Amino acid sequence: MRLKTWPPVSFALLLALAAATAHATTPAAQLARFSAEAGRAGDAAQGQRLFTTRQGGEWSCASCHHAQPIKPGRHAATGKTIDTLAPAFNPASFTDEARVNKWFRRNCKEVLSRECSAAEKADITAWLITLKP
Repeated sequence: MRLKTWPPVSFALLLALAAATAHATTPAAQLARFSAEAGRAGDAAQGQRLFTTRQGGEWSCASCHHAQPIKPGRHAATGKTIDTLAPAFNPASFTDEARVNKWFRRNCKEVLSRECSAAEKADITAWLITLKP
């Protein structure tokens, strides 16, 4: 009986540990991933333009995150506080791949009415990484 329960339990534990560490990343690794997907390096100047320009209506990324996202933001519609986005001002920013994917997907759909391309993600990430204290 003991041998029958040990493999599934150890397998489940291994899967849980793998899932917990599979999403750990760095801002530079995220930039490298998006750049590889885009087939080109991120362009920080283009990222800043995309971030601060209103896209087809009243929204821009800066509507909630500020034009210089170096302090906490506030969601324009709900008023909910948003963590600081620039990695130099928030060590947790861009360190969880699943969270990065989730928020790019949600925010791009809200601002652009579509998902961001890999190039757009690379550009925005490249710009955010340039922001320093």
